[in-house]
Amino acid sequence: MKVAILLYDGMTALDAIGPYDVFATTLKCEVQFVAKKKGLIKLDSNMGYLHADYSFSEVVSADILLVPGCIPPNYKTPMKDEDTLNWIRQIHETTKWTTSVCNGSLILSAAGLLHGVTATTHWGSFGVLQSLGTTPTHERVVRQGKMITAAGVSSGIDMALQLVAWEFGEDASKGVQLILEYDPQPPFDSGSPKKAPAALVEQIGGMIQELAKQEPRN
Repeated sequence: MKVAILLYDGMTALDAIGPYDVFATTLKCEVQFVAKKKGLIKLDSNMGYLHADYSFSEVVSADILLVPGCIPPNYKTPMKDEDTLNWIRQIHETTKWTTSVCNGSLILSAAGLLHGVTATTHWGSFGVLQSLGTTPTHERVVRQGKMITAAGVSSGIDMALQLVAWEFGEDASKGVQLILEYDPQPPFDSGSPKKAPAALVEQIGGMIQELAKQEPRN
């Protein structure tokens, strides 16, 4: 199964690498990192890079397309880039599954693929997603036909495990989970706005909104 993962400057590494590890561990997937121009892709931390081995012109189809997210306001660049949006539309025509992690769903929506449907994204980007004609939901992984959206960064692993179960069976997915020892036991139960203290949600939400008003730093 061919998996194409979009890379772009300013993206969040785990959005791509979490699902990559799940798909790669199956030994049944060919995972390709694809960008507008192949080469080093600067991460949102500005402290590291991923490498795109393929350019858009070299990858014209895939079974699974994955669009990762980023720290606001970096999603504005791919959302406004017609080459990126056209490539997403082209790959979507061939996919069995078109997916996103975190606010990668904003990019899918900008490409016109989530209009009028329900999808998820990072909770801090619900307003932006809604403004694009998509109905946001707090569900961690959302399926609408062949469109699969995952919430914040870590949920990409959950989504990838679910896709592995659908494609190769639950035992295969459980095996991957065991190999990766994916058994989350965080020290605090504050990983969603439903669980975190209200004051903290307000503080972080305000910070995200201020970041979203800025122009991309990449």
